[in-house]
Amino acid sequence: MGNKILVAVGAFIVVLSMSVFTVGETERVIKFQLGEIIGTDFQPGIHFKVPLFNNVKKFESRILTMDSTPERFLTAEKKNVIVDSFVKWRIGDVKAFYTTVGGDVNQANIRLDQIIKDSFRSEFSKREIKQLVATDRSAIREALITNVSPYALKLGINIIDVQVKRIDLPPEVSTSVYQRMEAERARVAREFRSQGSEAAERIRADADKQREIILANAYRDSEVKRGEGDAKAADISAQAFGQDSEFYAFYRSMIAYKQSLGKSGNIMVLEPDSDFFKYFKNQK
Repeated sequence: MGNKILVAVGAFIVVLSMSVFTVGETERVIKFQLGEIIGTDFQPGIHFKVPLFNNVKKFESRILTMDSTPERFLTAEKKNVIVDSFVKWRIGDVKAFYTTVGGDVNQANIRLDQIIKDSFRSEFSKREIKQLVATDRSAIREALITNVSPYALKLGINIIDVQVKRIDLPPEVSTSVYQRMEAERARVAREFRSQGSEAAERIRADADKQREIILANAYRDSEVKRGEGDAKAADISAQAFGQDSEFYAFYRSMIAYKQSLGKSGNIMVLEPDSDFFKYFKNQK
């Protein structure tokens, strides 16, 4: 009797274990009945199934990473670039994931890799190399996610992120690209130098103009001041000598004698009774 009870209890435990399955926080589960999917939306916890008729498959619900191998893509100017990238994704529709790729993560990565590369090829063919280098990576990222997501959803996959780790130039392209970039920088430098020279000439011409204006104004003002001074000096002299015209005539004669006489080599031919000798004759 005791053995029968133990056997019955053991059988019950076995049947119970076969009738229960658990769903973890990081798992997605599909429940089958004789090979047909009958349930996918299971919350974390304990659930029941019918032994022999039902079975379950579990899949990872956390974010997965697909690290692509570096691939060559053509740019708008038909130049090759080598792109290294990765994709973050997770299972969104577990039923579609199972029916399209058999629930195989490796198979999903293969399918997803082809979709990503097609999108890269499309986006890079629209841009030149300098645009790829200068453009904000977030713009390329948003475009890739937008392009890839509809195709990924058909595989039951949600795209979380697509990132370009590195964009390299093949050796045969690097030299020509660097030469072109150097030529472009040289052109810009020449343009800046030309603009600088033009500005310098303009400033120099304006400075010369201002110099001439200042000198002309200064000369004009000096001549006016000199004329005013000469006029004032003449007026003062006239007023001073006007008080004694005889003394003024004598003083002017003395200055003329001083400047004309007593110098070697000077010859003067004058009449003896000339006014020049007036004060030689008149000694009173």
